[in-house]
Parts: sequence; C-alpha cells; structure tokens
Amino acid sequence: MPTLLLEIAAPARNGRPFVPMLRRRVRQAHQMLRPPLRELSLVLVGDRTMARLHRQFLHIPGPTDVLTFELDKNSAGDITAGEIAICVPEAFRQAKLRGSDAAGELLLYGLHGLLHLCGFDDRTDRGFRAMHRREDQILTALGVGPVFGPSPTRRRTGVE
Repeated sequence: MPTLLLEIAAPARNGRPFVPMLRRRVRQAHQMLRPPLRELSLVLVGDRTMARLHRQFLHIPGPTDVLTFELDKNSAGDITAGEIAICVPEAFRQAKLRGSDAAGELLLYGLHGLLHLCGFDDRTDRGFRAMHRREDQILTALGVGPVFGPSPTRRRTGVE
C-alpha cells in the first residue's frame, strides 16, 4: 500500500504541540482504512480563520470544529487528495465541556475529516451512526477508546 503524503501546518500556535501526535495517529488511521487517499493536508487553525472558511464554503457564520475539502479524485471518482481544517480553540472548548483532553478532541476531528475523505457522510441518521461507529472502532484500535459508544473504560486523557 502506498504511503500517505501528510502535511500538517499549525498556524494556530496552541496547536503546534499536537502535530507529532496527529501525524502518527492520522497515519495509523489511514493504514487501518486503506483508502485511495494518497495526499492529505491537515491545518490547525484558530477561530477567526475557521469562521472565515465556514462562511466562505458553507455560508454559515462562526467557527466550527472541522471542515473537509476534497482536492483531487482518480478516474474511478475516489478522493485521492484532500485537506482538513481543524479549529484548535473549538477542540479546547469541547474538551472542557466533555471532561476530556484537547489531544483527543483534535484527533477525533482529524479522524472525522479523514472519514469524510474516505466516503463517509454524516448528513443522514444512518450515515451519522455508521460514521461515528467507525470513529469509535478506530479510536479504540488506537488505544484512545470510543467517544460515541458506551464505554466504562474510556480514557479521558493520555492521547500520545
């Protein structure tokens, strides 16, 4: 299986400490999924940039947690290159609300974007359940534990 060309940029300074973990974990998730995706750019941004992207591409004001963009497809229509924008301040806010850690939230957002680029779609109830079930499977395989399913042993911290 060809390797994933993965670029991670962290213009949001508070996202920089998470780059090594995201690089390792996103690569591991990609190996589990084995998608046609070969090039991925992951960008850790602040609220202002995310709000601008959210308005520009989805016409919705304010920041969101993650946005995914397909950049290229092969002749079969499979996505081969994409970009994921992750809002670092939103990850910190959600981690505080959930009683979890920011690293886990950032990983969840990166995985969510990766699944979108692999063809998952959470706009229907059925798609939502399937996507979140797969997120939990991958997070569990990575040793983080599920986010959406019941788990009495879910670790709240320690994503490395």
